[in-house]
Amino acid sequence: MEKLNRVELWDGDNEQPQQVIINTECGAFGDNGCIDFLRTNFDEDIDAESLNPGKQKYEKMISGMYMGEIARRYIEKLASKKLLFKGEISETLKTPNKFYTKYISEIEDKENTEESNFQKTRQVLDEIGIDNVTLEDCRIVQHVCQLVSSRSAYLVSSGIACLINRINRSEVTVAVDGSVYRYHPKFQDLMVEKISQLINNGLKFKLMLSNDGSGKGAALVAAVAWRLKHQGGN
Repeated sequence: MEKLNRVELWDGDNEQPQQVIINTECGAFGDNGCIDFLRTNFDEDIDAESLNPGKQKYEKMISGMYMGEIARRYIEKLASKKLLFKGEISETLKTPNKFYTKYISEIEDKENTEESNFQKTRQVLDEIGIDNVTLEDCRIVQHVCQLVSSRSAYLVSSGIACLINRINRSEVTVAVDGSVYRYHPKFQDLMVEKISQLINNGLKFKLMLSNDGSGKGAALVAAVAWRLKHQGGN
């Protein structure tokens, strides 16, 4: 929500409540190159091989659609240097998009620890054709997943924090949709931590899980438009 007097492109009426809902299309942030200094070689390769090269760069660094592939490429590179699995690389590990983002959530589960012999990590690796892994292999794979997920959480949090500072209201509720936020065991905590660090003093926020946020948003807009048409005559 933004105040009309702060929307440079607004050309509608200026009646109450003098606010407008803005779709920031933040996934396209960085398409002008301003976040290129944050991108790794893997980010650039994934972008170049995508259906829309050079577009949605920010989204490709944070979205659940890409997190698994980012992790796969790191794991494959470590294995190719014989730093993982004694250099063993299965056909599945070689195959793009076959290390699913859900694997990251499973590997980072709070019960998947050295005490449990990294049981969930071993199950995931078995699914992608790698067995006879060592404890050190499991530690490294978990660390890679943690780096990928925390980077995603911190990047998306930076965008949210900027919007909270821009809105500059004492309290703001942020609705969050998506399987990563819903199922990853630490994603919400990582977001709360980083947003709290980045917002201005005196501002408060709350993250709220939104089921089918896009569908409900579309329904809300349609309902408001219908009411204005039939009640206001416009």
